[in-house]
Amino acid sequence: QVQLVESGGGLVQPGGSLRLSCAGSIRPFSLYTMGWYRLAPGKQRELVATRTSSGITSYSDSVKGRFTISRDNTKNTVYLQMNNLKPEDTAIYYCNAHYFATDYWGQGTQVTVSS
Repeated sequence: QVQLVESGGGLVQPGGSLRLSCAGSIRPFSLYTMGWYRLAPGKQRELVATRTSSGITSYSDSVKGRFTISRDNTKNTVYLQMNNLKPEDTAIYYCNAHYFATDYWGQGTQVTVSS
């Protein structure tokens, strides 16, 4: 059974940093486009960042310059480094693995930015 397991969420003050991790049991992990989405109360799901198998990255305008997505294919893991966090970044963050018509999702990890 394919699994994506996120970790690294928590409570942080505005201006702080967190690094999310997502470890997957997908094979071959390197072929998948990996992404991070988030869902905040009362809002639609938002695509935060993606990184393709060839290393091309994309970011939502709301996080550009503050968040960085990276991956380590030897560890089947994708990361989201989040700097200069703002209260509006508060959400549940989900890891996604995409390959053609196939999508896998993690269970989500809560990120709360509050003083």
